[in-house]
Amino acid sequence: MPALLNIPSLYTSDSQRFKVQFHQSGVGMLASAVSLTSLIINDKPDFIIQIGIAGSFDPLLQPGNVVVVKNEMLGDMGVTEDNKWKDIFDLKLEKSSYPPFEKRKLPNPHLETCNLLSLPEVNAVTVNRITTGDLLIQQLLKKYEPGIESMEGAALHYTCRELNTPFIQIRAISNYIGERDKSHWKLKEAIDQLNQVLLQYIDKLYQII
Repeated sequence: MPALLNIPSLYTSDSQRFKVQFHQSGVGMLASAVSLTSLIINDKPDFIIQIGIAGSFDPLLQPGNVVVVKNEMLGDMGVTEDNKWKDIFDLKLEKSSYPPFEKRKLPNPHLETCNLLSLPEVNAVTVNRITTGDLLIQQLLKKYEPGIESMEGAALHYTCRELNTPFIQIRAISNYIGERDKSHWKLKEAIDQLNQVLLQYIDKLYQII
């Protein structure tokens, strides 16, 4: 559930007012990329916050934890050959540092000024299908060393980097990757914690603007 935060500028403090507008971009990279592009072109926000839940690859990132994403990577765009995962960069379909990519990654260059709550910063992969099999999990861990997985994060990083719009991605952990028994998931706890952090973040913004 991505959200648009439309404020004056994070880098000025002469205004004591800002406008918050919520926006639902849809599920997956395709819908999110189109929706966010339209949003940026039409509404011209100064800053975008994407919020949502995520699965964790890291046992130290437990359900209920809230993190921000420093690097996004494409986790399922490519081919599996001889039990090896090859992404679009391995296949020479894209250059690894051709904008908006940097060494296969989509980093957020704004975290130094935008991570106002000093939340843990993690790497993430974005996929269009939820990762379940042990082989795929190990392939993703070996290639990208992600902390979390989502279905929309890369769309945010790609679109905002291309359109020069400051952004931050905040995620609450709801489950561990590969765990399909949803009775073990902590969806409600993750969403509750995410909402609290979002309110704290907006309050912090209000204090510095």
